[in-house]
Amino acid sequence: MKNRPQHQGSKRPRFMMAALLCSLLVASASFVQAEIPITRGSTLLAASAADRQPQTPEWIYTLNKGETFTDVATALLKDNISSARLLRHNGIASADSLEPGSKVRIPLDWLKRQPEPARVNAVTGQAYLVDGNQGTRRPVIRQMLIRVGDELITHTGTVNVELADGSHIRVAPDSRLVFNRMTQYGKAGMVDTRLRLNQGEIHTRVTPVIREGSRFEVETPSAVAAVRGTAFSIRTSPGETRLQVTEGEVAFGPPGQVRYIPAGYSASVDTAGRSPMTIRKLPPAPELNPLPETVTRLPAELSWQPNPADRHQLDIFAKDSGQWLLSETVAGNSFSMQSLDNGRYEVHVAALDPRGMAGIPAIKPLNVDLKARPAQLQSPEEDAKYPDDMPEFSWQFRGDNEVGRVEIATDENFSNVIATSEWAPDNTALPSRPLQPGQYYWRVVTEAGGNSVATSKPRTLLVDGSLPPVDIISVNYLDQQVRIFWQSVESANDYRLQLSEEPGFDNIIKEATVSDTTAALRLIPGRRYFVRLKALSEGPLTSRWGPGRELYLE
Repeated sequence: MKNRPQHQGSKRPRFMMAALLCSLLVASASFVQAEIPITRGSTLLAASAADRQPQTPEWIYTLNKGETFTDVATALLKDNISSARLLRHNGIASADSLEPGSKVRIPLDWLKRQPEPARVNAVTGQAYLVDGNQGTRRPVIRQMLIRVGDELITHTGTVNVELADGSHIRVAPDSRLVFNRMTQYGKAGMVDTRLRLNQGEIHTRVTPVIREGSRFEVETPSAVAAVRGTAFSIRTSPGETRLQVTEGEVAFGPPGQVRYIPAGYSASVDTAGRSPMTIRKLPPAPELNPLPETVTRLPAELSWQPNPADRHQLDIFAKDSGQWLLSETVAGNSFSMQSLDNGRYEVHVAALDPRGMAGIPAIKPLNVDLKARPAQLQSPEEDAKYPDDMPEFSWQFRGDNEVGRVEIATDENFSNVIATSEWAPDNTALPSRPLQPGQYYWRVVTEAGGNSVATSKPRTLLVDGSLPPVDIISVNYLDQQVRIFWQSVESANDYRLQLSEEPGFDNIIKEATVSDTTAALRLIPGRRYFVRLKALSEGPLTSRWGPGRELYLE
Protein backbone atom coordinates (compact mmCIF):
# COMPACT_ATOMS: atom_id res chain seq x y z
CA MET A 1 0.00 0.00 0.00
CA LYS A 2 1.35 3.45 -0.88
CA ASN A 3 2.15 5.95 1.82
CA ARG A 4 -0.59 8.51 2.33
CA PRO A 5 -0.44 11.97 3.91
CA GLN A 6 -1.76 12.13 7.48
CA HIS A 7 -5.01 14.00 8.08
CA GLN A 8 -5.97 15.69 11.31
CA GLY A 9 -9.63 14.73 11.38
CA SER A 10 -12.70 16.50 10.04
CA LYS A 11 -13.84 19.86 11.37
CA ARG A 12 -17.41 19.27 10.14
CA PRO A 13 -19.90 21.20 12.32
CA ARG A 14 -22.00 19.23 14.75
CA PHE A 15 -25.25 19.96 12.91
CA MET A 16 -23.92 18.01 9.92
CA MET A 17 -23.24 14.98 12.14
CA ALA A 18 -26.76 15.34 13.55
CA ALA A 19 -28.14 15.40 10.02
CA LEU A 20 -26.13 12.28 9.20
CA LEU A 21 -27.49 10.40 12.19
CA CYS A 22 -31.02 11.50 11.40
CA SER A 23 -30.60 10.30 7.84
CA LEU A 24 -29.47 6.88 9.13
CA LEU A 25 -32.56 6.72 11.35
CA VAL A 26 -35.15 7.82 8.80
CA ALA A 27 -33.69 6.58 5.53
CA SER A 28 -36.13 3.68 5.45
CA ALA A 29 -38.71 1.96 7.62
CA SER A 30 -36.50 -1.11 8.01
CA PHE A 31 -33.60 0.98 9.33
CA VAL A 32 -35.91 2.74 11.81
CA GLN A 33 -36.82 -0.66 13.20
CA ALA A 34 -33.14 -1.53 13.42
CA GLU A 35 -32.77 1.25 15.98
CA ILE A 36 -35.57 -0.11 18.24
CA PRO A 37 -33.92 -2.47 20.75
CA ILE A 38 -34.93 -6.09 21.20
CA THR A 39 -33.36 -8.65 23.47
CA ARG A 40 -34.05 -12.29 24.26
CA GLY A 41 -37.44 -12.61 25.93
CA SER A 42 -38.55 -9.25 24.54
CA THR A 43 -40.74 -8.31 21.59
CA LEU A 44 -40.88 -5.35 19.25
CA LEU A 45 -43.45 -2.80 20.43
CA ALA A 46 -46.10 -2.36 17.76
CA ALA A 47 -46.74 1.34 17.34
CA SER A 48 -49.77 2.94 15.75
CA ALA A 49 -50.58 6.52 14.87
CA ALA A 50 -52.36 6.90 18.21
CA ASP A 51 -49.35 5.75 20.18
CA ARG A 52 -46.98 8.21 21.77
CA GLN A 53 -44.03 8.98 19.49
CA PRO A 54 -40.86 8.71 21.64
CA GLN A 55 -38.06 11.24 21.33
CA THR A 56 -35.46 8.46 21.54
CA PRO A 57 -35.52 4.74 20.64
CA GLU A 58 -36.88 2.42 23.29
CA TRP A 59 -35.99 -1.05 24.41
CA ILE A 60 -38.82 -3.45 25.24
CA TYR A 61 -37.76 -5.62 28.18
CA THR A 62 -39.77 -8.70 29.18
CA LEU A 63 -39.70 -9.65 32.84
CA ASN A 64 -38.33 -13.14 33.37
CA LYS A 65 -39.36 -15.63 36.02
CA GLY A 66 -37.88 -14.71 39.41
CA GLU A 67 -37.25 -11.06 38.41
CA THR A 68 -38.95 -8.11 40.04
CA PHE A 69 -39.50 -4.72 38.50
CA THR A 70 -37.25 -3.16 41.15
CA ASP A 71 -34.42 -5.60 40.35
CA VAL A 72 -34.60 -4.75 36.65
CA ALA A 73 -34.72 -1.01 37.28
CA THR A 74 -31.71 -1.15 39.62
CA ALA A 75 -29.64 -3.21 37.19
CA LEU A 76 -30.43 -1.26 34.03
CA LEU A 77 -31.28 2.36 34.85
CA LYS A 78 -28.90 5.25 35.41
CA ASP A 79 -28.56 6.41 39.01
CA ASN A 80 -30.62 9.56 38.37
CA ILE A 81 -33.55 7.61 36.86
CA SER A 82 -35.85 6.14 39.53
CA SER A 83 -38.00 3.04 39.22
CA ALA A 84 -41.06 5.23 39.95
CA ARG A 85 -40.26 7.35 36.90
CA LEU A 86 -40.07 4.21 34.76
CA LEU A 87 -43.47 3.12 36.09
CA ARG A 88 -44.98 6.50 35.13
CA HIS A 89 -43.35 6.29 31.70
CA ASN A 90 -45.13 2.98 31.11
CA GLY A 91 -48.42 4.11 32.64
CA ILE A 92 -48.19 1.44 35.34
CA ALA A 93 -49.83 2.29 38.65
CA SER A 94 -47.98 -0.26 40.78
CA ALA A 95 -45.08 -2.67 40.30
CA ASP A 96 -47.14 -5.29 42.10
CA SER A 97 -49.32 -5.62 39.03
CA LEU A 98 -46.36 -6.88 36.95
CA GLU A 99 -45.63 -10.58 36.59
CA PRO A 100 -43.31 -12.75 34.43
CA GLY A 101 -43.95 -11.97 30.78
CA SER A 102 -44.90 -8.33 31.40
CA LYS A 103 -43.27 -5.89 28.96
CA VAL A 104 -41.59 -2.66 30.03
CA ARG A 105 -40.56 0.16 27.67
CA ILE A 106 -37.16 1.68 28.57
CA PRO A 107 -35.77 4.71 26.65
CA LEU A 108 -32.21 3.96 25.58
CA ASP A 109 -30.85 7.16 27.12
CA TRP A 110 -32.13 5.99 30.52
CA LEU A 111 -29.90 2.90 30.49
CA LYS A 112 -26.56 2.78 32.30
CA ARG A 113 -23.66 3.41 29.95
CA GLN A 114 -20.01 2.65 30.56
CA PRO A 115 -16.98 2.82 28.29
CA GLU A 116 -15.64 -0.61 27.39
CA PRO A 117 -11.96 -0.65 26.29
CA ALA A 118 -10.83 -2.57 23.26
CA ARG A 119 -7.82 -4.88 23.39
CA VAL A 120 -4.91 -5.46 21.01
CA ASN A 121 -4.85 -9.14 20.08
CA ALA A 122 -1.86 -9.04 17.77
CA VAL A 123 0.61 -6.57 16.28
CA THR A 124 3.33 -6.79 13.65
CA GLY A 125 5.74 -4.09 12.57
CA GLN A 126 5.70 -0.48 13.76
CA ALA A 127 2.51 0.94 15.27
CA TYR A 128 1.71 3.53 17.97
CA LEU A 129 -1.19 4.42 20.27
CA VAL A 130 -1.83 8.09 21.06
CA ASP A 131 -3.50 8.55 24.45
CA GLY A 132 -6.74 10.51 24.04
CA ASN A 133 -6.36 12.25 27.41
CA GLN A 134 -2.66 13.05 27.68
CA GLY A 135 -1.58 12.98 24.04
CA THR A 136 1.37 10.69 24.81
CA ARG A 137 2.47 8.15 22.21
CA ARG A 138 3.41 4.56 23.04
CA PRO A 139 4.43 1.60 20.88
CA VAL A 140 1.56 -0.85 20.44
CA ILE A 141 2.06 -4.18 22.20
CA ARG A 142 -0.09 -7.28 22.50
CA GLN A 143 -2.85 -7.12 25.16
CA MET A 144 -2.65 -3.30 25.26
CA LEU A 145 -6.00 -1.66 26.14
CA ILE A 146 -7.48 0.99 23.83
CA ARG A 147 -9.85 3.48 25.46
CA VAL A 148 -12.31 6.09 24.22
CA GLY A 149 -10.49 8.95 22.51
CA ASP A 150 -7.32 6.99 21.75
CA GLU A 151 -5.87 7.00 18.23
CA LEU A 152 -4.14 4.04 16.63
CA ILE A 153 -1.41 4.93 14.11
CA THR A 154 0.20 2.25 11.98
CA HIS A 155 3.28 2.91 9.91
CA THR A 156 4.77 -0.30 8.59
CA GLY A 157 2.75 -2.37 11.04
CA THR A 158 -0.62 -4.10 11.24
CA VAL A 159 -2.77 -4.34 14.37
CA ASN A 160 -5.66 -6.64 15.25
CA VAL A 161 -8.11 -5.16 17.78
CA GLU A 162 -10.93 -6.97 19.59
CA LEU A 163 -13.86 -4.92 20.90
CA ALA A 164 -15.83 -5.71 24.05
CA ASP A 165 -18.65 -7.35 22.05
CA GLY A 166 -16.25 -9.70 20.22
CA SER A 167 -16.04 -7.68 17.00
CA HIS A 168 -12.62 -7.62 15.31
CA ILE A 169 -10.83 -4.82 13.46
CA ARG A 170 -7.70 -5.38 11.41
CA VAL A 171 -5.84 -2.13 10.82
CA ALA A 172 -3.68 -2.05 7.68
CA PRO A 173 -0.31 -0.27 7.42
CA ASP A 174 -0.22 3.53 7.02
CA SER A 175 -3.55 4.07 8.80
CA ARG A 176 -4.97 6.38 11.49
CA LEU A 177 -8.00 5.16 13.45
CA VAL A 178 -9.69 7.08 16.31
CA PHE A 179 -11.92 5.29 18.84
CA ASN A 180 -14.61 7.92 19.38
CA ARG A 181 -17.12 5.84 21.35
CA MET A 182 -17.14 2.39 22.92
CA THR A 183 -20.20 2.23 25.17
CA GLN A 184 -22.10 -0.62 26.77
CA TYR A 185 -25.66 -0.15 28.00
CA GLY A 186 -25.29 -1.61 31.50
CA LYS A 187 -26.38 -5.25 31.60
CA ALA A 188 -28.60 -4.77 28.58
CA GLY A 189 -25.94 -6.29 26.35
CA MET A 190 -26.15 -3.48 23.77
CA VAL A 191 -23.07 -1.66 22.52
CA ASP A 192 -22.48 1.62 20.72
CA THR A 193 -19.17 1.72 18.83
CA ARG A 194 -18.15 4.67 16.68
CA LEU A 195 -14.79 4.92 14.98
CA ARG A 196 -13.21 7.54 12.75
CA LEU A 197 -10.81 6.40 10.02
CA ASN A 198 -8.82 9.50 9.12
CA GLN A 199 -6.44 7.67 6.83
CA GLY A 200 -5.71 4.21 5.50
CA GLU A 201 -7.69 0.98 5.60
CA ILE A 202 -9.42 -1.29 8.10
CA HIS A 203 -11.01 -4.73 7.76
CA THR A 204 -13.81 -5.49 10.20
CA ARG A 205 -15.85 -8.47 11.30
CA VAL A 206 -18.69 -7.13 13.42
CA THR A 207 -20.47 -9.47 15.82
CA PRO A 208 -24.08 -9.85 14.62
CA VAL A 209 -26.43 -7.62 16.59
CA ILE A 210 -29.06 -9.68 18.40
CA ARG A 211 -30.13 -6.76 20.55
CA GLU A 212 -31.65 -3.88 18.64
CA GLY A 213 -30.29 -0.49 19.57
CA SER A 214 -26.67 -1.57 19.21
CA ARG A 215 -24.65 0.43 16.75
CA PHE A 216 -21.34 0.11 14.91
CA GLU A 217 -20.27 3.05 12.75
CA VAL A 218 -17.09 3.99 10.94
CA GLU A 219 -16.76 7.61 9.86
CA THR A 220 -14.25 8.89 7.29
CA PRO A 221 -13.64 12.42 6.00
CA SER A 222 -16.24 11.81 3.27
CA ALA A 223 -18.65 9.06 4.38
CA VAL A 224 -20.08 6.94 7.16
CA ALA A 225 -20.57 3.17 7.21
CA ALA A 226 -23.18 1.86 9.67
CA VAL A 227 -23.47 -1.90 10.13
CA ARG A 228 -25.38 -4.42 12.21
CA GLY A 229 -23.26 -7.54 12.03
CA THR A 230 -21.22 -8.02 8.89
CA ALA A 231 -17.75 -8.28 7.37
CA PHE A 232 -16.46 -5.34 5.38
CA SER A 233 -13.38 -3.26 4.69
CA ILE A 234 -13.16 0.49 4.23
CA ARG A 235 -10.31 2.56 2.84
CA THR A 236 -9.98 6.34 2.80
CA SER A 237 -7.48 8.48 0.94
CA PRO A 238 -7.27 12.16 0.00
CA GLY A 239 -9.40 11.49 -3.10
CA GLU A 240 -12.12 9.07 -2.01
CA THR A 241 -13.49 6.54 0.44
CA ARG A 242 -14.00 2.97 -0.74
CA LEU A 243 -16.15 0.29 0.86
CA GLN A 244 -16.05 -3.47 0.24
CA VAL A 245 -18.78 -5.69 1.72
CA THR A 246 -18.15 -9.43 1.93
CA GLU A 247 -20.93 -10.40 4.37
CA GLY A 248 -24.21 -8.80 5.41
CA GLU A 249 -25.19 -5.24 4.48
CA VAL A 250 -23.72 -1.80 5.17
CA ALA A 251 -25.48 1.59 5.20
CA PHE A 252 -22.88 3.77 3.47
CA GLY A 253 -22.52 7.21 2.01
CA PRO A 254 -22.17 10.92 2.73
CA PRO A 255 -24.79 12.72 4.88
CA GLY A 256 -28.22 12.58 3.27
CA GLN A 257 -27.12 10.13 0.57
CA VAL A 258 -26.87 6.83 2.48
CA ARG A 259 -27.33 3.69 0.40
CA TYR A 260 -27.49 0.05 1.49
CA ILE A 261 -24.55 -1.89 0.03
CA PRO A 262 -25.08 -5.67 0.16
CA ALA A 263 -22.46 -8.41 0.30
CA GLY A 264 -20.62 -8.84 -2.99
CA TYR A 265 -20.53 -5.14 -3.86
CA SER A 266 -18.18 -2.20 -3.43
CA ALA A 267 -19.00 1.49 -3.22
CA SER A 268 -16.88 4.62 -3.46
CA VAL A 269 -17.56 8.22 -2.50
CA ASP A 270 -15.68 11.25 -3.79
CA THR A 271 -14.09 13.17 -0.93
CA ALA A 272 -15.19 16.52 -2.31
CA GLY A 273 -18.75 15.27 -2.85
CA ARG A 274 -18.82 16.40 -6.48
CA SER A 275 -19.47 12.94 -7.96
CA PRO A 276 -22.33 10.55 -7.13
CA MET A 277 -21.63 7.34 -5.25
CA THR A 278 -20.28 4.56 -7.47
CA ILE A 279 -21.44 1.01 -6.76
CA ARG A 280 -19.80 -1.99 -8.43
CA LYS A 281 -20.13 -5.74 -8.14
CA LEU A 282 -17.07 -7.37 -6.59
CA PRO A 283 -15.20 -10.19 -8.34
CA PRO A 284 -16.42 -13.58 -7.07
CA ALA A 285 -14.31 -15.74 -4.78
CA PRO A 286 -11.68 -17.79 -6.64
CA GLU A 287 -12.11 -21.56 -6.71
CA LEU A 288 -9.26 -23.00 -4.65
CA ASN A 289 -7.68 -26.27 -5.69
CA PRO A 290 -7.58 -29.04 -3.07
CA LEU A 291 -4.95 -28.70 -0.35
CA PRO A 292 -4.67 -30.87 2.77
CA GLU A 293 -6.11 -29.16 5.82
CA THR A 294 -2.97 -30.13 7.75
CA VAL A 295 0.38 -29.43 6.11
CA THR A 296 3.38 -31.43 7.35
CA ARG A 297 5.92 -30.13 4.83
CA LEU A 298 6.86 -26.66 3.68
CA PRO A 299 6.95 -25.03 1.25
CA ALA A 300 3.36 -25.92 0.26
CA GLU A 301 1.74 -24.56 -2.89
CA LEU A 302 -1.72 -23.04 -2.79
CA SER A 303 -3.36 -22.72 -6.20
CA TRP A 304 -6.74 -21.82 -7.66
CA GLN A 305 -8.62 -22.19 -10.91
CA PRO A 306 -7.90 -19.60 -13.62
CA ASN A 307 -10.38 -16.70 -13.71
CA PRO A 308 -10.61 -13.35 -15.53
CA ALA A 309 -8.46 -11.57 -12.89
CA ASP A 310 -4.74 -11.42 -13.64
CA ARG A 311 -3.85 -10.43 -10.05
CA HIS A 312 -5.00 -11.69 -6.67
CA GLN A 313 -4.74 -10.45 -3.10
CA LEU A 314 -3.44 -13.09 -0.69
CA ASP A 315 -3.56 -12.63 3.09
CA ILE A 316 -2.57 -15.05 5.84
CA PHE A 317 -3.90 -14.63 9.38
CA ALA A 318 -3.14 -16.51 12.59
CA LYS A 319 -6.40 -18.25 13.48
CA ASP A 320 -6.22 -17.85 17.25
CA SER A 321 -4.92 -14.29 17.60
CA GLY A 322 -6.05 -12.81 14.27
CA GLN A 323 -2.50 -11.59 13.64
CA TRP A 324 -2.05 -10.38 10.06
CA LEU A 325 1.05 -12.31 9.00
CA LEU A 326 1.21 -11.72 5.27
CA SER A 327 -0.45 -9.48 2.69
CA GLU A 328 0.77 -9.84 -0.87
CA THR A 329 -0.41 -9.21 -4.41
CA VAL A 330 0.09 -12.34 -6.49
CA ALA A 331 0.33 -12.58 -10.27
CA GLY A 332 -1.02 -15.80 -11.75
CA ASN A 333 -2.98 -18.44 -9.90
CA SER A 334 -0.61 -19.99 -7.34
CA PHE A 335 1.41 -19.06 -4.28
CA SER A 336 4.17 -20.91 -2.42
CA MET A 337 3.65 -20.84 1.35
CA GLN A 338 6.79 -21.18 3.43
CA SER A 339 8.37 -20.16 6.75
CA LEU A 340 5.15 -20.69 8.72
CA ASP A 341 5.41 -21.88 12.31
CA ASN A 342 3.26 -24.68 13.61
CA GLY A 343 -0.25 -23.44 14.29
CA ARG A 344 -3.69 -22.70 12.82
CA TYR A 345 -4.12 -20.19 10.01
CA GLU A 346 -6.67 -18.70 7.65
CA VAL A 347 -5.56 -18.05 4.07
CA HIS A 348 -7.67 -15.52 2.14
CA VAL A 349 -7.44 -15.28 -1.66
CA ALA A 350 -9.41 -12.59 -3.50
CA ALA A 351 -9.39 -11.54 -7.17
CA LEU A 352 -8.47 -7.90 -7.85
CA ASP A 353 -10.61 -5.88 -10.25
CA PRO A 354 -9.02 -3.44 -12.74
CA ARG A 355 -9.17 -0.67 -10.08
CA GLY A 356 -7.27 -2.81 -7.57
CA MET A 357 -10.33 -3.52 -5.38
CA ALA A 358 -10.28 -6.99 -3.82
CA GLY A 359 -13.33 -9.17 -4.37
CA ILE A 360 -15.00 -11.79 -2.22
CA PRO A 361 -12.23 -13.84 -0.63
CA ALA A 362 -11.97 -17.59 -0.78
CA ILE A 363 -11.00 -18.70 2.74
CA LYS A 364 -8.90 -21.78 3.38
CA PRO A 365 -8.37 -23.02 6.98
CA LEU A 366 -4.85 -24.37 7.30
CA ASN A 367 -3.00 -26.25 10.04
CA VAL A 368 0.80 -26.42 9.94
CA ASP A 369 2.29 -29.35 11.85
CA LEU A 370 6.00 -29.77 11.10
CA LYS A 371 8.09 -32.36 12.96
CA ALA A 372 11.81 -31.95 13.58
CA ARG A 373 14.06 -34.99 13.12
CA PRO A 374 17.54 -35.61 14.63
CA ALA A 375 20.31 -34.45 12.32
CA GLN A 376 22.90 -36.82 10.89
CA LEU A 377 26.34 -35.68 12.12
CA GLN A 378 29.15 -35.63 9.57
CA SER A 379 32.28 -33.95 10.86
CA PRO A 380 34.37 -33.91 12.96
CA GLU A 381 34.34 -37.69 13.37
CA GLU A 382 33.93 -39.37 16.76
CA ASP A 383 36.99 -38.78 19.03
CA ALA A 384 38.58 -36.59 16.37
CA LYS A 385 41.59 -34.45 17.27
CA TYR A 386 41.34 -30.94 15.94
CA PRO A 387 44.45 -28.73 15.78
CA ASP A 388 42.45 -25.47 15.58
CA ASP A 389 40.48 -23.63 18.26
CA MET A 390 37.64 -22.90 15.77
CA PRO A 391 36.64 -26.31 14.36
CA GLU A 392 34.01 -26.43 11.61
CA PHE A 393 31.00 -28.66 12.26
CA SER A 394 28.81 -30.16 9.55
CA TRP A 395 25.67 -32.31 9.47
CA GLN A 396 22.71 -33.29 7.29
CA PHE A 397 19.10 -32.35 8.04
CA ARG A 398 16.69 -35.26 7.89
CA GLY A 399 13.42 -33.29 8.06
CA ASP A 400 11.73 -30.53 6.06
CA ASN A 401 11.98 -26.79 6.60
CA GLU A 402 14.33 -27.19 9.57
CA VAL A 403 16.87 -24.91 11.21
CA GLY A 404 19.69 -26.11 13.43
CA ARG A 405 22.55 -25.10 15.67
CA VAL A 406 25.60 -26.74 17.23
CA GLU A 407 25.92 -27.08 21.01
CA ILE A 408 29.35 -27.70 22.60
CA ALA A 409 29.73 -28.77 26.24
CA THR A 410 32.41 -29.97 28.62
CA ASP A 411 30.25 -32.88 29.83
CA GLU A 412 28.24 -35.56 28.03
CA ASN A 413 25.01 -34.46 29.76
CA PHE A 414 25.41 -30.93 28.31
CA SER A 415 24.83 -29.32 31.69
CA ASN A 416 27.73 -26.97 30.95
CA VAL A 417 27.30 -25.69 27.38
CA ILE A 418 30.24 -23.38 26.70
CA ALA A 419 29.63 -22.52 23.03
CA THR A 420 26.93 -22.68 20.36
CA SER A 421 26.31 -21.54 16.80
CA GLU A 422 23.46 -19.37 15.49
CA TRP A 423 20.11 -20.93 14.48
CA ALA A 424 20.23 -21.23 10.70
CA PRO A 425 19.01 -23.42 7.83
CA ASP A 426 22.66 -24.09 6.90
CA ASN A 427 24.26 -27.47 7.58
CA THR A 428 27.69 -26.12 8.58
CA ALA A 429 28.66 -23.85 11.46
CA LEU A 430 31.53 -22.49 13.53
CA PRO A 431 31.39 -22.21 17.35
CA SER A 432 30.42 -18.84 18.82
CA ARG A 433 33.86 -18.51 20.47
CA PRO A 434 37.32 -20.12 20.24
CA LEU A 435 37.73 -23.39 22.15
CA GLN A 436 40.60 -23.85 24.52
CA PRO A 437 42.52 -27.09 24.23
CA GLY A 438 40.64 -29.93 25.87
CA GLN A 439 38.00 -32.61 25.38
CA TYR A 440 34.45 -31.57 24.45
CA TYR A 441 31.09 -33.04 23.50
CA TRP A 442 29.11 -31.67 20.58
CA ARG A 443 25.67 -32.24 19.09
CA VAL A 444 23.18 -30.58 16.71
CA VAL A 445 19.73 -29.42 17.80
CA THR A 446 17.13 -29.08 15.02
CA GLU A 447 13.86 -27.17 15.12
CA ALA A 448 10.82 -27.19 12.83
CA GLY A 449 7.66 -25.14 13.00
CA GLY A 450 8.87 -23.03 15.90
CA ASN A 451 8.10 -25.61 18.60
CA SER A 452 9.17 -29.07 17.42
CA VAL A 453 12.75 -29.87 18.54
CA ALA A 454 15.01 -32.88 18.01
CA THR A 455 18.55 -33.56 19.22
CA SER A 456 21.26 -35.69 17.62
CA LYS A 457 23.44 -38.14 19.51
CA PRO A 458 26.59 -36.41 20.84
CA ARG A 459 30.15 -36.91 19.67
CA THR A 460 33.44 -36.27 21.47
CA LEU A 461 36.03 -33.84 20.18
CA LEU A 462 39.58 -33.11 21.33
CA VAL A 463 40.96 -29.67 20.58
CA ASP A 464 44.69 -30.36 20.48
CA GLY A 465 47.36 -28.19 22.06
CA SER A 466 48.59 -27.37 25.54
CA LEU A 467 46.58 -26.08 28.43
CA PRO A 468 47.27 -22.42 29.18
CA PRO A 469 49.45 -21.54 32.19
CA VAL A 470 47.70 -20.81 35.49
CA ASP A 471 48.00 -17.24 36.84
CA ILE A 472 47.79 -16.58 40.58
CA ILE A 473 45.24 -13.79 41.15
CA SER A 474 45.80 -12.87 44.81
CA VAL A 475 47.43 -13.93 48.08
CA ASN A 476 45.91 -13.36 51.56
CA TYR A 477 47.95 -13.59 54.79
CA LEU A 478 46.30 -14.48 58.12
CA ASP A 479 48.42 -15.40 61.16
CA GLN A 480 50.70 -18.24 60.03
CA GLN A 481 48.48 -19.22 57.13
CA VAL A 482 48.59 -18.03 53.51
CA ARG A 483 45.59 -18.46 51.15
CA ILE A 484 46.25 -18.44 47.39
CA PHE A 485 43.63 -17.77 44.65
CA TRP A 486 44.22 -18.50 40.97
CA GLN A 487 42.43 -18.20 37.64
CA SER A 488 40.41 -21.20 36.46
CA VAL A 489 41.27 -22.95 33.20
CA GLU A 490 38.21 -24.02 31.21
CA SER A 491 39.38 -27.50 30.20
CA ALA A 492 41.14 -28.35 33.46
CA ASN A 493 39.92 -31.12 35.78
CA ASP A 494 42.43 -30.41 38.58
CA TYR A 495 45.48 -28.27 39.35
CA ARG A 496 49.03 -29.24 40.48
CA LEU A 497 50.55 -26.97 43.16
CA GLN A 498 54.26 -26.83 43.97
CA LEU A 499 55.96 -25.00 46.86
CA SER A 500 59.70 -24.31 46.91
CA GLU A 501 62.20 -22.20 48.89
CA GLU A 502 63.99 -21.00 45.76
CA PRO A 503 62.59 -19.41 42.53
CA GLY A 504 63.94 -22.14 40.23
CA PHE A 505 61.80 -24.81 41.89
CA ASP A 506 64.74 -27.22 41.92
CA ASN A 507 63.97 -28.28 45.49
CA ILE A 508 60.25 -28.91 45.95
CA ILE A 509 59.22 -28.97 49.63
CA LYS A 510 55.46 -29.49 49.02
CA GLU A 511 53.38 -30.73 46.07
CA ALA A 512 49.62 -31.38 45.91
CA THR A 513 46.72 -31.88 43.51
CA VAL A 514 43.85 -29.46 44.09
CA SER A 515 40.41 -29.55 42.45
CA ASP A 516 39.42 -26.01 43.51
CA THR A 517 40.92 -22.65 42.50
CA THR A 518 42.16 -21.80 46.03
CA ALA A 519 44.46 -23.43 48.59
CA ALA A 520 45.72 -22.66 52.10
CA LEU A 521 49.38 -23.11 53.08
CA ARG A 522 51.07 -23.01 56.54
CA LEU A 523 54.42 -21.23 56.35
CA ILE A 524 57.23 -20.55 58.83
CA PRO A 525 57.44 -16.81 59.56
CA GLY A 526 60.57 -15.01 58.41
CA ARG A 527 61.33 -17.40 55.55
CA ARG A 528 60.77 -16.85 51.81
CA TYR A 529 58.80 -19.32 49.65
CA PHE A 530 57.75 -19.61 46.00
CA VAL A 531 54.55 -21.21 44.68
CA ARG A 532 53.36 -22.14 41.17
CA LEU A 533 50.50 -24.07 39.52
CA LYS A 534 49.63 -25.86 36.32
CA ALA A 535 46.32 -27.19 34.95
CA LEU A 536 45.64 -30.93 34.63
CA SER A 537 43.25 -32.72 32.26
CA GLU A 538 42.11 -36.30 31.76
CA GLY A 539 42.99 -36.22 28.06
CA PRO A 540 46.33 -36.35 26.36
CA LEU A 541 46.85 -32.59 26.49
CA THR A 542 50.16 -31.27 27.71
CA SER A 543 50.25 -28.50 30.28
CA ARG A 544 52.62 -25.74 31.34
CA TRP A 545 53.53 -24.29 34.71
CA GLY A 546 52.38 -20.81 35.42
CA PRO A 547 54.75 -18.09 36.70
CA GLY A 548 56.01 -18.48 40.27
CA ARG A 549 54.81 -16.19 43.04
CA GLU A 550 56.92 -15.18 46.06
CA LEU A 551 55.43 -15.71 49.54
CA TYR A 552 56.78 -14.17 52.77
CA LEU A 553 55.23 -14.36 56.22
CA GLU A 554 56.65 -11.93 58.79
